[in-house]
Amino acid sequence: MVLQAAARLSKLWVPNGGIAATAAEDGHSKLIRAGFLRQSHSGIFHLLPLGRRVQDKVEGVVSRHMEESLSASRVSLSSISTEALWEKSGRLQNVASELFRFSDRKDVAYLLSPTHEEEITALVARAVKSYKELPLRLYQITRKYRDEFRPRHGLLRGREFTMKDLYTFDRSLDSATETYHSVRTAYSEIFSELKLPVLAAKASSGDMGGNLSHEYHLPMPLGEDQVVSCSKCDYAINEEIANVRVREEASPGAQLGIWRGISKDGSTLVNVWYPRSARQPGSADKIRDYSDKDINISAVRSIVPDLVVGVEGIQSLWSAALGSETRTATRLLNIVDGRLPLSLSDKIVGELGMSAWPEGLNLPEPPLAVSVHAGGGQEFGPLNLLRVRDGDRCSQCSSGTLNVRRAMELGHTFLLGTRYSEPLNAKITIPPSTSGIPMQMGCYGIGISRIIGAVAEHLADRRGLNWPIAIAPYSCVIVPAREHEGDALEVYQTVIRDLGTMEGQFDAIIDDRRATLPWKLTDADLIGFPLIVVLGREWRTGKRVEVQCRPLGIKEAVTISDLPQFIRNLYIQL
Repeated sequence: MVLQAAARLSKLWVPNGGIAATAAEDGHSKLIRAGFLRQSHSGIFHLLPLGRRVQDKVEGVVSRHMEESLSASRVSLSSISTEALWEKSGRLQNVASELFRFSDRKDVAYLLSPTHEEEITALVARAVKSYKELPLRLYQITRKYRDEFRPRHGLLRGREFTMKDLYTFDRSLDSATETYHSVRTAYSEIFSELKLPVLAAKASSGDMGGNLSHEYHLPMPLGEDQVVSCSKCDYAINEEIANVRVREEASPGAQLGIWRGISKDGSTLVNVWYPRSARQPGSADKIRDYSDKDINISAVRSIVPDLVVGVEGIQSLWSAALGSETRTATRLLNIVDGRLPLSLSDKIVGELGMSAWPEGLNLPEPPLAVSVHAGGGQEFGPLNLLRVRDGDRCSQCSSGTLNVRRAMELGHTFLLGTRYSEPLNAKITIPPSTSGIPMQMGCYGIGISRIIGAVAEHLADRRGLNWPIAIAPYSCVIVPAREHEGDALEVYQTVIRDLGTMEGQFDAIIDDRRATLPWKLTDADLIGFPLIVVLGREWRTGKRVEVQCRPLGIKEAVTISDLPQFIRNLYIQL
């Protein structure tokens, strides 16, 4: 093996001075202090050499699985798209508030792409015409842009970010579904290699479209989603669409709660009726209390899709919808939680509903059409309008209970069907028919830069970052005392000669910066090198190095002849 010149930290720009640690320092702050990145503008960051190495390694892991596991071809699409194309797909207005938009000198309207479904579909529509050219799998790793209203948590919620997108095109829904499950398997392998305990949770497709999607979540306190998982089976789902078996009963004499809403057009006023307390099954004395904050907005939206949420002063909206000159309301919809008896429905239509009319509002003339929704689905039983809590019964198995955890989304998969291929005319011909049929599509994202921020937050401890060895900036750092800097090259060459050919990406670097040994060891912990080889007192007295592995809690003196095998064993465990 021909040895390359040794990598040296003195040759790498690692700005790490002038920033003091704080008592409540989070992972993002450690990335800044350790010299991985710097903020340029709100929600926008420059990656420095160490950060660039981590991102390159994340991209390498993801690319390998895209190409080896899925036979996907890599492309690089422009970050610029046209508003006309997004209007053609019908998506522009739904996401307009999050887009960076601009016009050229000819007043053509453009945008910086937050995602590339329109562009990739238009590209394939022009190039692929026959079913014989499918299946087609194309991926890219590129920068994306989203005009976040409130950027936060560094790389976890920025305005510029790096993503991997995979777009698949199949001739039939069955083939596309098979592709979907193949990608899910590849995603599981990717996160396993990165040593991240990711939950794959069923999710809503939202504005992206399609009727099947999964999110890939890393449980962490800074997460912006709530993920529900079962203690017994593999059921996992985003809380927004989670349901549970309603087995609680309203406590005798329990007070009724009323949550109010309104449709966007003001035609439908909404009352959601629920118990202020309910008794858990099998327990005569275990009572749960509920309030308006426990209302599952997604469940209500399944009945009233255009429900207005997040608005204070709902009563003023009701007043406007009932005004003599501004009246838009024609219906009062009462939705009843399954914990309440069905007999309550009749009372709501009658005297109970009228007595619960909002204070200060008079009954409208002419009267509204009053209706009650108190049913449920066969799968889940009575309608559940309250958010899932820890300990609720699983809807998929008979014995499991649900855990609710805050988590950060790292990836998302969508089976799109013909959501984009149909409006953008991406069609193929299948003989004997001569008329084209829309291709069946899927799109699959992984947040590359978000993984960096999430790993930093998830694995950091009080001493510094803790990178999984697959994506660490360097697998190993060799830290010599000043009087042993000349010997560090011998140790480096011994390690690289034996381990440089290992399957994976083992690499090492010498910390030859002009600083004291204690300072360099502290900095090595902050940067988060998985393996640290120290030439200090042990080297001076017995030609032994000290190997430190913080993730495994190891600190041991090793002779140079035993060093390669010792590191090899640690590498396998990491």
